[in-house]
Amino acid sequence: MRKWLPLVAICAGTFMLLVDVTIVTVALPDMADGLDASLSDLQWVLSLYALVLAALVMTSGSLADRVGRRAVYLGGLVIFAIASVICGVAGNVGLLIAARGLQGLAAAAMFATTLALITSSYEGRDRGFAFGVWAAVNGGASAAGPILGGLLTSNFGWRWIFFVNLPVCALAIALTLMAVSESRNPTPRRVDVPGMASFTVAIAALVYALIRGSWGSGLTLGSIALAVVALIVFAVVESRRQDPMLDLSLLRNPSFPTLLVAAAALPAAAWAYWAYLTLWLQSVLGLSPIQAGLVFLPASLTTFVVSIVLGRMMHKASTRVLIGTGLLIISAGVMAQTVLGADSGRAVVLPGLFLVGLGAGLVLGPLSAAAMAAVPGNRAGMAAGAVNTFRQFGYALGVAVLGLVFHGSLEDTAGDELAGPLSGGQAGTLIARGNDMSNMVHRAYAEALDQTFLVGAAFAFVAAIAVFAFVRSPKPEPAPAPKQERPLAETQEKTA
Repeated sequence: MRKWLPLVAICAGTFMLLVDVTIVTVALPDMADGLDASLSDLQWVLSLYALVLAALVMTSGSLADRVGRRAVYLGGLVIFAIASVICGVAGNVGLLIAARGLQGLAAAAMFATTLALITSSYEGRDRGFAFGVWAAVNGGASAAGPILGGLLTSNFGWRWIFFVNLPVCALAIALTLMAVSESRNPTPRRVDVPGMASFTVAIAALVYALIRGSWGSGLTLGSIALAVVALIVFAVVESRRQDPMLDLSLLRNPSFPTLLVAAAALPAAAWAYWAYLTLWLQSVLGLSPIQAGLVFLPASLTTFVVSIVLGRMMHKASTRVLIGTGLLIISAGVMAQTVLGADSGRAVVLPGLFLVGLGAGLVLGPLSAAAMAAVPGNRAGMAAGAVNTFRQFGYALGVAVLGLVFHGSLEDTAGDELAGPLSGGQAGTLIARGNDMSNMVHRAYAEALDQTFLVGAAFAFVAAIAVFAFVRSPKPEPAPAPKQERPLAETQEKTA
C-alpha cells in the first residue's frame, strides 16, 4: 500500500481545492445574515477564488518546473490552511473576500503540480490507474461540494466549510513529506511575469465592472477600459516572448480557441446560477442548507457517474460530438428550469438539473483531450493549462453576468429599495410582513431566476453551435502501406 501514498497525498489536495469552488454555494444565505453581506459581496466570495486560480495556475506550473513541484505543492497546502483559518474567523465580509483570494493563490500552486507529481511518482499501468483515480476525484469533488457544504452549515455553521480544510491539509502535508519525491523540469521555461500580470489585470477588471454594474459610472467604464488595455498588452507581450504563458500561434487553429470558449461556457452555464438558485431555495422556500444541497444532488451525481463511464469509452467517440452534444443538453436543462413560477417548489428544477449534470459529464473529460489534440504535441501541457484557466475564468464571469441579470430583474419587479434585501438573502424577513409582500417576493424571485436561466442557457447554446461549426476532430494517423513482396520468380532470378 505504500506505493499509493503519493496518490492519496495528491488527491487529498485536489479534492479540497475543487470542493472549495462549490462548497460555498449553499452557505451563501447564512454568510449574508452573519456578515451583513450584499449580493456583490457574495459574488466576490465566489468569484475571487476562481479568478485568482485562473490567473495563476499556468504561471504556478512554470514556477514549479523550476523550483520543484513537491515544494510548490507543499507551499500551496500550507497557504491554503492559513487562508482557510482566516476565512473561518473572518468578522467582516472584506476579510473573508481577501482570504478567499489567498485560497485561490494556494489552489493554483496545488492544481498546477498535481498531474506532474503523478507522472513523476508512477510509471506504466500504475500511472494509468493513478490518472483514473485523479479524474474520479475531480468529478467526486463537484458532487460532494453542495452536500458537504449543506451538512456543515446546517450542523455547525457556515464557518466550518473552511475549518474542515485543516485536517485535510494536515494529512496531505504529512503524506507529501513522507512519500512524494521532488521533481523538476530539466529545461524549465522562464516564468512569464508580464503575461501573468497583464492577464490578471484584464480578467479582474472585467469581472469587477460586471459585478459593480452602474454603467454610467466613471469607475465602471474605467474598469472596462483597463480590461481592454490590459488584454492588448497581454497579446503584445505573449507574441514577443520566446517562452510565453500562452503561445498565441495556437489560436490560428480555429478548434483550439473554440474549445477555450467551450471551457468558459461550461461552468458559466452549468454551475454559476446555483448561487442565485440557492438563495431562492433557502431564503424564499425556507429550506435548510442540507436540504438545498440535496436539490443539487441530481446534477452533481449524474456528472460524476457519466464522467466515469465515459472515461472508459471516450476513445471510441468523437470529442467534437461529445462536447457539442453535452453543451446542447446543458442548454436544454437550464431552459427546462424557466418554468419556475411564483407558486413553484423545489421539485420544478430537478429534471433540468439532471439534464445539466448529464451534459456536464459529457463535456468535462473530452474537453481537455480535444484541446491537447488540437495543438502540437510539445504544447499539450500548455493547452491543458489553458483549458483549466478558462474554466475557472468562465465560472467567475458567469457569476458576474448572471448576477447582473438576477439583480436587474429584481429591481424591475420589486423596486430598487427591496432588490438589495432580496438579493442579500433577506427574503424571509420580507415574506413575514404579510401575504401581499410574500406574493411579491415569490413572483420577483421567479421572474429573476427565469431571466437568469435564459442567459445561462444561451451561454451553452452559443458554445455548442461554435463547437459544431469550428472544432474538427483530429485526423487519424494513416496506416503504413503494407510491404509488397517480390514475386518468387523475380527473387529466384536475382539470386541466380
